[in-house]
Amino acid sequence: MKKINRKDLVDLVAEEGHLSKKEARHTVDVIFDHIAEALVNGQEVNITNFGVFEPKMRKQRDGTDPKSHKRIVIKEKRSVSFRLSKQLKGNINQ
Repeated sequence: MKKINRKDLVDLVAEEGHLSKKEARHTVDVIFDHIAEALVNGQEVNITNFGVFEPKMRKQRDGTDPKSHKRIVIKEKRSVSFRLSKQLKGNINQ
């Protein structure tokens, strides 16, 4: 299975959008920057027919240090979850 990275996305946007690679790179960067900014600000990002990026707070919990095997407290932290849209989930499972 081939992976698609940012460069591949830029190439696709340039080709399908009839843009130069510089314009396509700027477009892709702006989109990702706005998604990241919204998540940092605690906002949910809903992309129709694709899915939802949702910021979440992971609760503080007990854990074990893998090196010393001592009990430690893992502090609460923010993370992001992603839920596929029903349409995309259906397309993937066909």
